[in-house]
Amino acid sequence: MEYLEDIDLFSTSPQSSQVRREDYVSNVIDVARWSEESGCEGILVYTDNGLVDPWLVAHLILENTSRLCPLVAVQPAYLHPYSVAKMVSTFAHFYRRRLYLNMVAGGFTNDLAALNDRTPHDKRYTRLIEYTTIIKGLLGSPQPLTYEGEFYRVDKLKMIPALPEELMPGILVSGSSEAGLAAARTLGATAVMYPKPANEYEEENLRVPPSTGVRVGIITREDKDEAWQIAHQRFPDDRVGQITHQLAMKISDSSWHKQLSELASETKAETPYWLFPFQNYKTFCPYLVGSYQRIAEELAGYIRIGYRTFILDIPPNQEELRHTRLVFERARKEAGSKLTTANQGGRILEGWGDYDK
Repeated sequence: MEYLEDIDLFSTSPQSSQVRREDYVSNVIDVARWSEESGCEGILVYTDNGLVDPWLVAHLILENTSRLCPLVAVQPAYLHPYSVAKMVSTFAHFYRRRLYLNMVAGGFTNDLAALNDRTPHDKRYTRLIEYTTIIKGLLGSPQPLTYEGEFYRVDKLKMIPALPEELMPGILVSGSSEAGLAAARTLGATAVMYPKPANEYEEENLRVPPSTGVRVGIITREDKDEAWQIAHQRFPDDRVGQITHQLAMKISDSSWHKQLSELASETKAETPYWLFPFQNYKTFCPYLVGSYQRIAEELAGYIRIGYRTFILDIPPNQEELRHTRLVFERARKEAGSKLTTANQGGRILEGWGDYDK
């Protein structure tokens, strides 16, 4: 299936902590193939202390698809930037395929503590800028790289094999905090956010700069009642999950975690914007639930204010991706000619400073 013009659509790979070991490899392969067949540009691969290695998952995806791009989560605490650049260049050498890198500044507080990483929140983004700058420098030029920063230093370091220019990885960074937005802007990266309901942006006359994305799950059908029935079946009330969510909130310094929790208490029941799965610790993004027409309108609202990258939650089956593709096609038509003017007028998203259109 063809890609959606002007829109980069990513799915998400299953987490090893949520799938039986015996089924995990086949599940990853299935989701990757469904995603490719649905026209996704790529697929997000998570990383944290409790999951299998994301680079090995990316390798599995590359071996079982022909064009899907793994979006590999990269945590500076795990690897030297040279090792990340070497992975990218090696995969390009093997497969002539492009990767995306989801640069992660933080993580679960306990994970960071176990690694003896006590770096304060905003300082982690300073480190991330240095880290990513070295990766880009190694991959973007055949010349040896010398770099001296607060956290990293390299001297006449060269990447072999060299990366073909057309396979330079796309870079994504969390844009939920001012420090994250500033890092994305410095790096020329796509800032990924957890969106509010689309009408709130319109009410605030807000727009976003290019290369800005959102993380969102979607459950949609022709009939809204059917969509909501499926949503409640997939994400039933879970008291244990709610307690886990509350505990995570107490120890997290994540801006996006706090923002979503605040939105959960404010969101009206009649909107398609649904945070119940997040509150039950089943996922880490808002959901849009409703009819094709209503969800297409909501997505069109995001597109009109400037969002161009959409990262979906883990698809439970191929059929769900088919429904999602349908509403994105409708949303693309709904936004229509307004795409060309989506970034004109309105107040620029706070944190990007004097953005030059």
